[in-house]
Amino acid sequence: MSVFGNVHLGYVVVETNRFDDWRRFGVDAIGMHHDQLGRDLMRFRLDDQACRFLIQRGPAEDVVATGWHLDDHSTFDEIAARVRAHNVPMTEGTAEEAHLRGVERLLRFPGPKGITQEIYTKAVTTAEPLRMLASGFVTGDSGLGHVAITSSKPAQLRGYFNTVFDARLTDYIDETISGVKLKIRFLRVNERHHSIAIAATQGLPIDPIRTRVQHLNIQASTLDDVAASYQRVHELGFGMALSVGQHTNDKELSYYARTPSGFEWEVGWNPVVVDESTWEPSTHQGISIWGHTPVGQTIVDKLEQFRRAALSLAATEDTVPALSGPGIPDD
Repeated sequence: MSVFGNVHLGYVVVETNRFDDWRRFGVDAIGMHHDQLGRDLMRFRLDDQACRFLIQRGPAEDVVATGWHLDDHSTFDEIAARVRAHNVPMTEGTAEEAHLRGVERLLRFPGPKGITQEIYTKAVTTAEPLRMLASGFVTGDSGLGHVAITSSKPAQLRGYFNTVFDARLTDYIDETISGVKLKIRFLRVNERHHSIAIAATQGLPIDPIRTRVQHLNIQASTLDDVAASYQRVHELGFGMALSVGQHTNDKELSYYARTPSGFEWEVGWNPVVVDESTWEPSTHQGISIWGHTPVGQTIVDKLEQFRRAALSLAATEDTVPALSGPGIPDD
């Protein structure tokens, strides 16, 4: 049984000690709805679902879990059976964990780079009106947006998401940044061009990014929302990683801000929707048709990336081998 099309990125869990900065970033800069649940917990909403981002206190300064909304119980049972069949430990989330994530029930299991993967079938919705600066965000059948990961073992990560979610390859991008050649693989699990992006250096198994994710993406309803949030990010003093630009493959117009935890946050508009009857994977040269120029990167920043890349040579990246197997080599 294929589960493709029945899987949607539903929520993201971030662990941080920078609560005040995250509240300002999410509410005042990006423009999301905010619910304070206590000193150590808050949530951001984009739509009628009670939780799209759970921000919890802790030292990671990173994404620690991603939640996947499954259309029905048969999909839920199929994915759970796959994980168990590979002898990967799976645990049921507590009632409190489910409540905080705005779901009725969830199962959790290990994911690549230490990002726990969580699955659920029913999200809690609320009639409480959204109080946010943005006019709206695009979710629905496309899911929340996407998550981008850097990896020294891209074939294994692609194998993982294929094994668990029947992820399909949408396309590739080849890019050279500061003399380093990158290949980015874009994977979809529904109509959204990609819910997972995996970036890797070519020729040398290094990972220059400190955080488990390189960036998260949400899709704004209007171009005006993108422009307004871009201006607010600048005015409030948050870092900007890449200026406004348009991608070569999904044609999304977007910018990349720096979150208080260090990973990047992409706000985009109007990406293409994949037509399964006609789509064929292809390779694009460069990430952008125009724009997306680096903002405020110093030589110190570049040296720090090279230092992290060198350290990663001695590190072991967790790919959950039982679920990634030998991996899927590039087509």
